[in-house]
Amino acid sequence: MEKESKLLIVDLNTGKAEKKIPLAGSVFGEGITLFNNKIYQLTYQNHKVYVYDANTFKKEKEFEWPFEGWGITHNDSSLIISTGGSNLYFVNPATFKIERTVGVSDNNGYIDSINELEYVNGSIYANKYLTDLILKINPQTGIIEGKVDLTNLIKESGASYDPRSIDAGYVLNGIAYNKEKKSFYITGKRWPFIAEVKFN
Repeated sequence: MEKESKLLIVDLNTGKAEKKIPLAGSVFGEGITLFNNKIYQLTYQNHKVYVYDANTFKKEKEFEWPFEGWGITHNDSSLIISTGGSNLYFVNPATFKIERTVGVSDNNGYIDSINELEYVNGSIYANKYLTDLILKINPQTGIIEGKVDLTNLIKESGASYDPRSIDAGYVLNGIAYNKEKKSFYITGKRWPFIAEVKFN
């Protein structure tokens, strides 16, 4: 959100920020990804992408981005960006030029509101905004090859309240992968917990 956006490193055990950089008050920070020792950070509607040194958090450059910024991840060569529609954009990390576009679809057609992204073992895992679904997407075809319904995650976490009872926008929108443990970390906007889960 504007006036609240920060780039943080947070201790998973305590939830305390170990390092943080606030963004300008007019900027709504969105998805980030770590690629080649650089942090790429999208902004929601500011049409800016910030690039930081991952060790020092020093901002090294900015790119212009013509769409909204929602989710970002990467494979071995490209950044992959979602913008709230059904398209995934494969982007050159050095120039930020779009090199390829893939539409996300299932048997019923294109699926919009593709949000948070994580690239894991040759597949893209994405949240569909305003749902508790995580989609497993083939990055070559855009076809959804699997779905995980996490509707009961908040209840099973033992959290004392459901953030969505405060604001309908406080939804599941955080996905990260721990390759050593082969597990996913799942959270949401203003959620009071991070869940560690494994998908079959």
